[in-house]
Amino acid sequence: MKDSDKGIIFNIQRFSVHDGPGIRTVVFLKGCPLRCKWCANPESQHREIEEAWTKSKCIKCGECKKGNTCPTNARHTIGYEATVKEVLAKVDRDAIFYGDEEGGLTISGGEPLMQPKFTYHLLKAAKENGIHTAIETTGFGDTGDFIKIAGKLDYLIMDIKTLDDSVHREVTGVSNARILDNFSLIKRSFPNLPIHVRTPVIPGVNNDEKVIAQIHDFIGNCNNVRYELLKYHKLGIPKYESLKREYPMGDAKLDDELYERLKAHEFNNISSQLEDVGWQKGAYI
Repeated sequence: MKDSDKGIIFNIQRFSVHDGPGIRTVVFLKGCPLRCKWCANPESQHREIEEAWTKSKCIKCGECKKGNTCPTNARHTIGYEATVKEVLAKVDRDAIFYGDEEGGLTISGGEPLMQPKFTYHLLKAAKENGIHTAIETTGFGDTGDFIKIAGKLDYLIMDIKTLDDSVHREVTGVSNARILDNFSLIKRSFPNLPIHVRTPVIPGVNNDEKVIAQIHDFIGNCNNVRYELLKYHKLGIPKYESLKREYPMGDAKLDDELYERLKAHEFNNISSQLEDVGWQKGAYI
């Protein structure tokens, strides 16, 4: 079996309505080149299969010390190897719920571009089976891989966190130059591909109207591009504890009133685009 037929996955989520149009089956791949300080899925960062321990589930029975299986799954493995065929069988099982046009497969992570061959072949197989395809990506990956993968997409979800390269380096560990270049190239190369740009609003990083306005300007007025702000949250903290890692954001808090103002700013700037492509105003904001 070819290496490209295998990937490292840490979850398959069924019946999702937040990862693309319609009802989606989301395949989460392990491995991400970014280390966003607010990351809610730290278990996705390392590509290697990991061991984790959830304190709240532990009943201190001692079975793990004997080498036995944990009866409450407090000690568990994150990640497993799977083939395209195996994953597609699970995705295809949900096809009855996708509808005629919208629902389908979304590959997320982690970062799908870190496993480009597996991502490409899974998308290709899904398309061949008539399944709508999407990925959620940071955009940080080899440009050639991204172009090849985009050719198998019906929908693209991509993060743009800030245009300031120094800030981006500080809070994610990498430059944003490749991300911005890749976005521009994909938009030019696939003018009919619907692109959903997301910006997580993070305290001390981009919770500023000027920063959001700069991202608006960069995205540009394009009928196939939509924009969404995501509110900062701390739901991933228990996962850091499970992996015995410190949560990098500490006690940072996003001002609710400021976030609402940013949302209003976002809506005022994109309402005409939403009307042009027939999306319901405010449906995803």
